[in-house]
Amino acid sequence: MVKKQITETENMPLEAYDASKIQVLEGLEAVRKRPGMYIGSTDIRGIHHLVFEVVDNAIDEALAGTCDHIQITIDQDNIVTVVDNGRGIPVDVHKQTGKSALEVVMTKLHAGAKFGQGGYKVASGLHGVGVSAVNALSEWLQADVRRDGQIYRQKYTRGVPKADVKVAGKYPRDERTGSTISFYPDKQIFKEIDYKFDVLAQRFREMAFLTRGLTISFRDERDNRATTFYFEGGITSFVRYLNKNRNPIHAPFTVAKQVNGSQIEIAVQYTDAYGDSMYTFANNINTVDGGTHLTGFRSALTRTLNDYARKANLLKESDQNLTGDDVREGLTAIVSVKLEEPQFESQTKAKLGNAEIKTQVEATFTEAFGAFLEEHPREGKEIVQKCLTTARAREAARQARDLVIRKSALESSTLPGKLADCSEKDSDKAELYIVEGDSAGGSAKQGRDRKFQAILPLRGKIMNVEKTRLDKMLQNEEIRAMITAIGTGVGDGFDLKNLRYNRVLIMTDADVDGSHIRTLLLTFFFRYMTGLIEHGHLYIAQPPLYKLKAGKTEEYIFDDKELDAWKKKNKSDRFELSRYKGLGEMNPEQLWETTMNPENRTILQVNLDDAAEADRTFEMLMGSDVAPRKRFIQTHAKSVRNLDV
Repeated sequence: MVKKQITETENMPLEAYDASKIQVLEGLEAVRKRPGMYIGSTDIRGIHHLVFEVVDNAIDEALAGTCDHIQITIDQDNIVTVVDNGRGIPVDVHKQTGKSALEVVMTKLHAGAKFGQGGYKVASGLHGVGVSAVNALSEWLQADVRRDGQIYRQKYTRGVPKADVKVAGKYPRDERTGSTISFYPDKQIFKEIDYKFDVLAQRFREMAFLTRGLTISFRDERDNRATTFYFEGGITSFVRYLNKNRNPIHAPFTVAKQVNGSQIEIAVQYTDAYGDSMYTFANNINTVDGGTHLTGFRSALTRTLNDYARKANLLKESDQNLTGDDVREGLTAIVSVKLEEPQFESQTKAKLGNAEIKTQVEATFTEAFGAFLEEHPREGKEIVQKCLTTARAREAARQARDLVIRKSALESSTLPGKLADCSEKDSDKAELYIVEGDSAGGSAKQGRDRKFQAILPLRGKIMNVEKTRLDKMLQNEEIRAMITAIGTGVGDGFDLKNLRYNRVLIMTDADVDGSHIRTLLLTFFFRYMTGLIEHGHLYIAQPPLYKLKAGKTEEYIFDDKELDAWKKKNKSDRFELSRYKGLGEMNPEQLWETTMNPENRTILQVNLDDAAEADRTFEMLMGSDVAPRKRFIQTHAKSVRNLDV
């Protein structure tokens, strides 16, 4: 018999559970109470999400064909203003509530013109919570609407109207109708308000690619940066942009067709790269987990290339069909669908679930791409030959993979000899440090907490996987050691269930060589273990750059910015400053205290906010073409810090 242990709380009397315990959150209170449910988080990503929600409303006007220009401005005080030249939010009285439609849209959850009433046939927002959530989470917000020659205005404080909608004046006859939303995030909700120009610009660029003929202008008055995006070519321009640093086999192929109310656009181009870059969108929403539109495209691509290869005698009767892996190597593809009633499999809209779109995409691409191959036999032959080369390499990679990937996370006998494993059996509590060099590895092994921290030292720099096929990569001893230690497998064989450590931390020296090794490792994880990044398991350790001694006190300084701040605060010239050239210079106690002790250390989680832009950047920095890399270095040379000579 199992004896039940009685806890202290079980002996305490229960409070009465009655109607008084039921709390009703009125209006936008729910958003302020649980902001993460509506914008994902209240960190810097949440701040950016507010901007995207407002811009998405303007994008919906562009999708309706009533807007062709959006202007986004961040002023010196972090006030964001979004101006569009669409129809303008309605301001007449809403019969159901008796209030102006503008106030209803801005203050009521699940209120909008996107629920099948004819306001929008296609929209990125589906639940009517976007702009009202922004209003709720803003210290103040002002909405100006240009309609019928008048400017209508309403101001809000934390989502509550300060007054009724008023006429604030007239707009010039040569100006178009539209809406202007200005807001300032609430410091009660967000600890830090610091917009990142590059993060916002990447998203706006993507929106412009997906909305042909739309101009998006973005100006940041904090540092006088500005950019404008306009792409007449739409997703064809998107593919060209992604392949800017690659060597294409043929010009981009694009098909656009309307099928039973759904708008389908697909652009593809093969390059000599070893990976694939496929991105899918539904109503301009990046469906990072794919869905039925991706399934239909993949099926059509594989079948069409096999049919063409057989007809052109590039595949003999005795040859096996090309697989999906074979036909995707070197492929850059954008699949964008716009439909009236999208069905997503989660609140995050990461995966499309409409069954009918699979058939529509499949039929559209099969017919159009098949005709392209027939009409362009030279390009068709080059594409098939690349696929055949991939098929041979795939078989070699399979054989190599079988040698290095463990069949089970429990088979510890195959772990690499250089791995100093931890005793913790619960993978959720364990972490793996990938350390540069045997010297630093030795210090880390001695300084770590053996219960939950494992150490894997790497010798030298791993190969650049951006320039290498999988079969060649798997012959590299250091890469094999990482794959075996982490346990998930790589590429299509990646399985997060076999992850042996909840955290995988890259720990390299704070110098140029260390940065290069870190970049090589990030390239490997991005290309072959993307799931580690997507699910938040990959981190970068932050070792200190300096040891500062002033009198009897010692401090560790992590970068020059922190050093400058210390000097301004202390205003003293009496201190000793020692710079660490590498992790190996630290004794085990110092390494533990500064970089490995969970109570003191600083670690950075590696995020994947924009996969398409990350793909292009890795190709530019790590690919075969030298010219783009040279341009990048020349452009950013003046921004370099901590450069060891």
